[in-house]
Amino acid sequence: MREEVASFLARDVKDPRILGLVTVTAVDMTRDLRHAKVFVSIMGTESERAATYDGLRSTASFLRSRIGKALQLQFAPEIAFKIDESIARAAHIETLLAGLRVPPSPADGTPDDRDG
Repeated sequence: MREEVASFLARDVKDPRILGLVTVTAVDMTRDLRHAKVFVSIMGTESERAATYDGLRSTASFLRSRIGKALQLQFAPEIAFKIDESIARAAHIETLLAGLRVPPSPADGTPDDRDG
């Protein structure tokens, strides 16, 4: 299911609002396969992310019919997109850590600004 959704978003989505980079991180389905929560990470500016999320929500019904056919399911699942902030959060943490890294001392042994 995750691969089908990712493939659709990479190749077949036509909604012009989908601007940011979208990664399908997980899919949770109910036991009866009638409902699917598709977790996505969206990279881009805040306005691009909001527009992309709106675009994803509007393509859910088209995606539903496509998934039903592709996976040969008797009932196509209702699809609900959910934002997964883990990738964006990890990128933010990496940026913060990069700012904290201390450059090595000069090779000639002279003190830098922090020493004195």
